[in-house]
Amino acid sequence: MFDSIKDQIRDVKKIVFVTGAGISQESGIPTFRGKDGLWRNYNAMKLATINAFYDNPKLVWEWYNERRKNIFSAHPNEGHKAIADLEKYVDVVILTQNIDGLHQKAGSTQVLELHGSIIKIKCTVCDFKDEIMTDFSDSPPLCKCGNILRPDVVWFGESLPQDVWQEAIIHANQCDLMVIAGTSLVVSPANTLPIYAKQNNALLIEVNPEDTEMSLEMDLAIRNTSANTLPKLISLFREN
Repeated sequence: MFDSIKDQIRDVKKIVFVTGAGISQESGIPTFRGKDGLWRNYNAMKLATINAFYDNPKLVWEWYNERRKNIFSAHPNEGHKAIADLEKYVDVVILTQNIDGLHQKAGSTQVLELHGSIIKIKCTVCDFKDEIMTDFSDSPPLCKCGNILRPDVVWFGESLPQDVWQEAIIHANQCDLMVIAGTSLVVSPANTLPIYAKQNNALLIEVNPEDTEMSLEMDLAIRNTSANTLPKLISLFREN
């Protein structure tokens, strides 16, 4: 699977993983796109916007409460575990578009959540922020200040947290190898991260069952799932 670049991989000191919904889908978390992108006949991509939230916060929160329950009961798969295990052999940083915390559950210690976290909740008006794992009895839930709470996630049309994004660029610029796993690379600006890595002459490996926007730019494109592929990457470092 990795034979064509096996010798180059063995010299790698720092790996950056860019992960997307595909790796979490293998843990039973639906994606926004395709047949999984419908919830009660609503288009999930249209619910994940600030306009949808203000138009109907109760509806959006009902959707997020179901997502939270699903995510909190999900377990890391072999792809997540493989990335965490790689920390034994090499410096590993994860730049994830996912909001589910499964990389941390698997034991990864350097995770930048580009799109926020479904565990974190913030007020739409005041500075309140907290990690809340329990169910909300009211929909929409209200802050102590009386205003509506929202998930601390980046919705379509919103900007990424700039401190997280700037740190992500630094890691992308510094890595020897970037593995793009389970993402179609259509969401900006996360889809520019491989470009930063390439400017540093890093190797680029794509792990995805289907072609993506940048497949032709990859040093190696593996048409398989993360759970099937990433454990085999670890074996190359164990051999060193």
